Amino acid sequence: MRAPIQPILGLAELLRRRISSSAVGGSKDIEDVDIIIRNAKKLLRLEQNMLDMTKIEDRSLKLDKEKINLIESIQHVINDFDNELSKEKIQLVFIQPLEKEPIFVNADKVRISEVISNLLGNAIKFTTKEAGRSITIKTQKKDRQAIVSIKDTGSGIDPDIKPKLFSKFATNSPGGTGIGLFICKSIVEAHSGRIRGENNVDAKGATFTFSLPITE
Repeated sequence: MRAPIQPILGLAELLRRRISSSAVGGSKDIEDVDIIIRNAKKLLRLEQNMLDMTKIEDRSLKLDKEKINLIESIQHVINDFDNELSKEKIQLVFIQPLEKEPIFVNADKVRISEVISNLLGNAIKFTTKEAGRSITIKTQKKDRQAIVSIKDTGSGIDPDIKPKLFSKFATNSPGGTGIGLFICKSIVEAHSGRIRGENNVDAKGATFTFSLPITE
């Protein structure tokens, strides 16, 4: 899957830059190219999820751990979703520790970014198309754990799905595969962390939270 998707994405992004800098073409052309880019990125995430699911099932998923700043990893993922958030008119709030204090964890940077990307992608997908759409990402340190929560204002977790939320193929979303959360759980637990999802008590939507051990 990756072989044909990469050139589609690369050429679409090049075309978008040409349209943006040219007098020829307009906002409608840019919107059409953005649709191609957005869906190509979704296919890449799907391809990665399918590959990871196979590795998890045959226990061949390997972690390349190093000391990373979790704050930087989250910010990089947010930047990757910038166009999609803008297109969907969703406000994203990133709440960091005081004075933007770094949070260091011993982790596989690519895999943890994959967890954040899956959770943020789900939050965008399920946030309802109403005024005041927002997603809040909050990071904190507590009891030597780095805690990351992603809160949306979407439709919330279906009660029928809740008991098997992190199981493989658990979804009632049209077009959803139901493997993203399964992979998130496997990656987080492989880092000696924990993950959970709950409906918001004070508002609509849901919050997904995962924790990782802090390293000095």
